[in-house]
Amino acid sequence: ALVPELNMKPPSQPELFDFEGVSMVHYFTDNWEKVKNFQARPDDIIIATYPKAGTTWVSYILDLLYFGKDDPECQSSQPIYMRVPFLESCFKVIPSGTELADNLTTSPLLIKTHLPVQLVPKSFWEQNSKIVYVARNAKDNAVSYFHFDRMNMAQPAPGDWNTFLQKFMEGKNVFGPWYDHVNGWWEKKQTYSNLIYLFYEDLVEDTGHEVERLCSFLGLSTSVEEREKITKGVQFDAMKQNKMTNYSTIPVMDFKTSPFMRKGKVGDWKSNFTVAQNEQFDEVYKQKMKNTTVKFRTEISYLSSGGCTRVLAKKGYI
Repeated sequence: ALVPELNMKPPSQPELFDFEGVSMVHYFTDNWEKVKNFQARPDDIIIATYPKAGTTWVSYILDLLYFGKDDPECQSSQPIYMRVPFLESCFKVIPSGTELADNLTTSPLLIKTHLPVQLVPKSFWEQNSKIVYVARNAKDNAVSYFHFDRMNMAQPAPGDWNTFLQKFMEGKNVFGPWYDHVNGWWEKKQTYSNLIYLFYEDLVEDTGHEVERLCSFLGLSTSVEEREKITKGVQFDAMKQNKMTNYSTIPVMDFKTSPFMRKGKVGDWKSNFTVAQNEQFDEVYKQKMKNTTVKFRTEISYLSSGGCTRVLAKKGYI
């Protein structure tokens, strides 16, 4: 069967520990020797993000760009996590990320990772692999990560929102501080030409434009019609209903608590942050981000029709 039997009981939630200077859980370190020594191929493409920053979205876009036309059956029968292996994952209920990657026969190989830049296996740099990094503004990222930790038994229990937010500001999350992650990859972009740095907010605001940018970066001559079809197929509501992209077939996630794909909005943080929390967050943010040139938007202007436009965008930087 293309979809593995996933009827095992979910495990108890793991504890956080320090791994090479980064907060981790054992699911991402149990297979570390194979991750560290993974042999990349020249045409491998990495999709790298901090958790809950649009990983599945961009994975699906690339999967459709490369394989949607030639293998439509796969799109409807094989979950995205089998088609785009999560490199460092070792969950037992499915093959490890390295095993999935080694056994895939598709070319190019699409691989996702949440690793901070300094932990990426060196073979990807040696092979000059293309890397698509996606970053999301810290406030929305924190809210999304909180709800994810509430429903994901493979992550530590988050506590209440205020407890989680304090931990987020301290960088005590799986895969380490948001600040270090987005800054580390931003710095890498300055010296590594095969890396495109996308913003979640731009993807929400004008998906078609970002798909066009991806095609240009990847050297794909995709027709306007194909791009428009893909752009329509990867809208949030369509993906949320799609069992091959919404992770509903994974047993470690409790969909009664929260869906894996919740809202996908920019600016939803306003419904979660108190005034005091927002002021504290802004102070911490200013300190942590004072030495970087990367800028984020915490809101965009949505049109009443449900779309949005680059022209009407508010440049609401933190």
